[in-house]
Amino acid sequence: QVQLVESGGGLVQAGGSLRLSCAASGRTFSKNAMGWFRQAPGKEREFVAATTWSGGTTYYAYLSDSVKGRFAISRDDAKNSLYLQMNNLKPEDTAVYYCAADPPGSYRNTDYNYWGQGTQVTVSS
Repeated sequence: QVQLVESGGGLVQAGGSLRLSCAASGRTFSKNAMGWFRQAPGKEREFVAATTWSGGTTYYAYLSDSVKGRFAISRDDAKNSLYLQMNNLKPEDTAVYYCAADPPGSYRNTDYNYWGQGTQVTVSS
């Protein structure tokens, strides 16, 4: 059974940092895109960041405009894990953050085949 388990969420003051982790089990995703999405109360789930495989050991990283310059995505295929480093957090970053893997189409769409349960990030002003 494939599982994605997020960790690292919490409460932080504006300007602070958090590092989210996503541990995958049940299969490897070294040749698949993996991404982070978030969903705030009353809003749709939105794309935050993704990393895609381009052959060999080459991966590309993509970030939404709202987090560029503040967030960074990385992966460790040896650990079958995905990370999201979040710096200079703002109250508008408050949301449940989800890890996802293996999208059938664009990495920006929400139709990934596998999802974690989510981890809450709350940024106080």
